[in-house]
Amino acid sequence: MQLTFASYNMHKGVGVDGRFDPDRIISVLRELNADVIALQEADRRFGERESILPKALLDETPWRAAPVNKRARSLGWHGNALLVRRDIEVVDAQALHLPTLEPRGAVRADLLVEGQRIRVLGAHLDLSGLLRRDQIKAMLHHCGHCETPCPTVMMGDFNQWGRTKGVLREFTDGWQTPSIGNSFPSRRPIAPLDRIVYSSEWACENTHVHHSALAAVASDHLPVRATLRILPKN
Repeated sequence: MQLTFASYNMHKGVGVDGRFDPDRIISVLRELNADVIALQEADRRFGERESILPKALLDETPWRAAPVNKRARSLGWHGNALLVRRDIEVVDAQALHLPTLEPRGAVRADLLVEGQRIRVLGAHLDLSGLLRRDQIKAMLHHCGHCETPCPTVMMGDFNQWGRTKGVLREFTDGWQTPSIGNSFPSRRPIAPLDRIVYSSEWACENTHVHHSALAAVASDHLPVRATLRILPKN
């Protein structure tokens, strides 16, 4: 079984040209053509925290949002959302609290694909290195104590500038942290802030930063993409 995952900090729908344009974000998502997409900054930060992407726009796409929202008009939790292809069953979904000094969280969905259960987490980590490390530990602890272990993918804006150190050192026990490439800032990317990491049950077919002309202006981050394959059991 092979699936394509993507992560995209959509900057609340505001491009580097200063224009708010949800339709442009949808067009970038269509370019990605992934099976599962983790979004960051997908909701407004204040008030009712409604989704940046209108429901009518999302209804015309191949994806639906995993039900991780705690407010009726939100797409996700603290701006984190998971979009899943409509033919993939969502068997469990929840929001996770992360240790932080400011509003941060993560989202998790368990999916059923061809009879195989997989787990996906999306997050937007803190600017502080110490808090980022605690947040990764909390997510790994959560995965380790889920009732049903299964192949897992964790992705999002990790706010980690270094390629191999910092919070990435927390991923042990077979977790893979591929160097996908620089995704920030979108017009002239110099930092690999956006990541996709995966548990030992997966093999990586390919990874890349999606640097199209549209993506370069739609947000201050470029999306990242990885195609993963479940390894056969011994």
